Amino acid sequence: MKQQTEITPISPVVSLLERDTTLLLQDLEYKASLIEKTIDALLPLPAGKSSRLFEAMRYATLGGGKRLRGYLVLSTAQLFDVPIEQAVRVAASVEMLHAYSLVHDDLPAMDNDDMRRGKPSTHRKFDEATAILAGDALQTMAFDILASDQTHPDDRVRVELIKSFADACGAYGMVGGQMIDMESEGCTLSLDETRHLHALKTGCLIRYAAESGAILGRSNSTLRQCIRSYGTHIGAAFQIADDILDVTATTKDLGKTVGKDDTSGKSTFVSLLNIEGARSEAVSLVEKAITDIASFGHAADRLRDLACYIINRKY
Repeated sequence: MKQQTEITPISPVVSLLERDTTLLLQDLEYKASLIEKTIDALLPLPAGKSSRLFEAMRYATLGGGKRLRGYLVLSTAQLFDVPIEQAVRVAASVEMLHAYSLVHDDLPAMDNDDMRRGKPSTHRKFDEATAILAGDALQTMAFDILASDQTHPDDRVRVELIKSFADACGAYGMVGGQMIDMESEGCTLSLDETRHLHALKTGCLIRYAAESGAILGRSNSTLRQCIRSYGTHIGAAFQIADDILDVTATTKDLGKTVGKDDTSGKSTFVSLLNIEGARSEAVSLVEKAITDIASFGHAADRLRDLACYIINRKY
């Protein structure tokens, strides 16, 4: 990591709510375009009977989404001077895995949602069987990308990326969280139970996206833990912001159906804390995230901006 001048972490709530995100939005757009181009190159459309599968995979991953998870990969890798051509492959793999989870979540057997990112869900655009296969293929391709020496020349780094990715996405991470979410419909969860559910379902992949930059950069354990903690805190804040938007935004704003958690009888941060209480918790988490990366100085300014953007976004 380059030597940086330490800055004082932001703590006042007003600073979080008024932080200028102009540079962040420019950086988000630039890095999203890099990720989009990389996914496009990794998913060429073949001829033959498998072409429909690749059409569905491309439909699920290209042309939509904020790429926040991929942005985290690129931005944390930047702190450790990781070559962009390596980091963007990891970012693409994270976005593919995230896309797979959305494709499967939208299926009738799961959340039964007909809209995603302002367009028909993959199973509505194609069919349920194709959507299932597209999700399966995106998941396996995400791991295939990490296993390639184009992602990193050191096989120990690749193994660490794969192991951490599997931990974040499997039965003890994202998939386990989805199961808990399904089992909890119609039940009233405690606040701690709700935190645990979303730490798995949403937070684990966001945490991994942040931590993967430190893994790529072969960071020491202290700095890696700082990044890991940052990812944990913004992952939790992201879910709270989602819960708030589910009751304050419109379907047009979000590009997906709103109000479904309430209809399904799910416990959310808003139902447990009300809107103002949920916002207060999100702000507290962002303050912790900003403190986590204080030692990186101005090199982490966009990551600070991102933490604030997560709780101030309108969609």
